[in-house]
Amino acid sequence: REARVLEMLRDEGYLTRMDVSTLSDEYQVRVLDSSDVDEVVSLCAGNPQFYQYCPPFVSRRSILKDMKALPNRKQLFDKYYIGYYQKDRLTAVMDLIMRCPDDDKAFIGFFMVDADLQNQGVGSAIINELCKKLRSRGLSAVRLGWVRGNPQAEHFWKKNGFTETGLSYDTDDYTVTIAQRSL
Repeated sequence: REARVLEMLRDEGYLTRMDVSTLSDEYQVRVLDSSDVDEVVSLCAGNPQFYQYCPPFVSRRSILKDMKALPNRKQLFDKYYIGYYQKDRLTAVMDLIMRCPDDDKAFIGFFMVDADLQNQGVGSAIINELCKKLRSRGLSAVRLGWVRGNPQAEHFWKKNGFTETGLSYDTDDYTVTIAQRSL
């Protein structure tokens, strides 16, 4: 009986991993793994302001941990720690969790653009294209959080159509404001 249920779920698309290369027409998108850690650390280290609000500063260990971090009740199956590449250059990193917090939503756990490419519309273009691609997959919204008090993050996400939900949560070091964009 369990085999039949798994087969049915696979046929319905629930057990099919998303092909992340379809998330952009502009960039090459692929899942990042432990062999990419140095490249991710380099990109993130170029953004020290982020870590003023969201400590500790990036390290190999923190990236390896982030690659596996999940919200409660989620499995690695729904997590995509992805890189956006232009030619061979890592342009942006995103932690995308599908079916979170609900089946018709996705959650961006982390997003960072190479510091040399910021304030040029690159991040906004990536987010807007992602939202269009997720809407075409039947999702209704994208949710995320920013560290309360980080004006750069708050401005970026609000500029890109995310509005505060009224929800937040506290960590040992900061408070996270939850925001959402309807698709």
